[in-house]
Amino acid sequence: MDATDDLYDAAARERRVAEPPKRVAAPERTPFERDRARVVHAASSRRLAAKTQVVGPQSDDFVRNRLTHSLEVAQVARDLSRALGSQPDLAETAALAHDLGHPPFGHNGEEVLSALAAECGGFEGNAQTLRILTRLEAKTFDDDGESVGLNLTRATLDACTKYPWRRDEAPGPTGARPKFGVYDDDLAVFAWLRTPETGHRRCVEAQIMDLADDVAYSVHDVEDGVVAGRIDLTRVDVAAVGEAVRSWYLPEATDPEVASTLAGLREVGSWPTTRYDGTRRTLAALKNLTSDLIGRFCGAVQSATHESGPGPFVRFRGDLVVPAQTQREIAVLKGIAAHYVMQTDDRIALMSRQRELLAELVAELVGRGPDALDRQFADDWAAAGDDAGRLRVVIDQVASLTDVTALAWHERLVRRRAS
Repeated sequence: MDATDDLYDAAARERRVAEPPKRVAAPERTPFERDRARVVHAASSRRLAAKTQVVGPQSDDFVRNRLTHSLEVAQVARDLSRALGSQPDLAETAALAHDLGHPPFGHNGEEVLSALAAECGGFEGNAQTLRILTRLEAKTFDDDGESVGLNLTRATLDACTKYPWRRDEAPGPTGARPKFGVYDDDLAVFAWLRTPETGHRRCVEAQIMDLADDVAYSVHDVEDGVVAGRIDLTRVDVAAVGEAVRSWYLPEATDPEVASTLAGLREVGSWPTTRYDGTRRTLAALKNLTSDLIGRFCGAVQSATHESGPGPFVRFRGDLVVPAQTQREIAVLKGIAAHYVMQTDDRIALMSRQRELLAELVAELVGRGPDALDRQFADDWAAAGDDAGRLRVVIDQVASLTDVTALAWHERLVRRRAS
């Protein structure tokens, strides 16, 4: 048993459907270790290997996909959790699960499904993750014969909840696509895993997962862009990167702040002084930079958090503290990737076609009904009480597809019919 296990009470370990302890090997696994194993072995986790992170996974053997990204996030989360005194298995499981709800084509696909699902409560990758863990990825059923998904503990589900609120409670500017963590028809399990006194506050383990995600993709997307030949860290257009930072991440960031932040990053000893050329030496140098940046960000957060209170930082006993400088450095790295990779003409054209494809596929499946759906979703269609419920089933089906299968389904159901 991990030394932190005593910090989590019976309510944190509770499952919606009670399960007897399993003794399959010595020593017996803790409830949180069992949760981690369930996520690792889930079909939804395997599908992440064929889902886009930034560049499509079929485009290059080197670039990260959603699965490799999740593994890297899990490593960062586990190390940071241990340093802060919380249960490492909780943070790691949340990190492994954090992208399960992402549809084909990454955030681009999420934008499309959000618009198409307006009449059934919208679409959000984090709300979809909760739906997968508590309903769609079936392992356990309750006394009424309803799926409770993987039947994870309350603490694990809470750690997986990045946005603990409904769509109509989401903070942010009017007109922006809201970030939220639960659909209205999943409110029963949400009420079970949350307590009224916590409100919209995230548990520490969810905060660790969220930071680990930010750290990993800010650093690794730049690494992928360098290796792909799209980014040259020795020549960065500060004004263009600043515009990307403001558009995507920090609206209040000024060009002088972006320039100063980039100058600080360039002072990291492993920041390259020569262009990446594909040799083992420059690849090793790039990996050293990746390691140094992750250590820089996590070290700053660890120090600031420890300075805020005595710890250990468990559940709702304190909050993660991310220094403003660290936030700016992460945002600038994201801005570099956004400008040089995600906003290029070829990328924009590809994303436009992906949006068309998903919209056509959803329309086709709504029109065809259950005969075109996988068996479990056809059953959900039959159980749906209205058009909104049936639309949600189609959204669930499409969101479950990988990039490759979305293309294959569109070819089979839409293009062949049209021809």
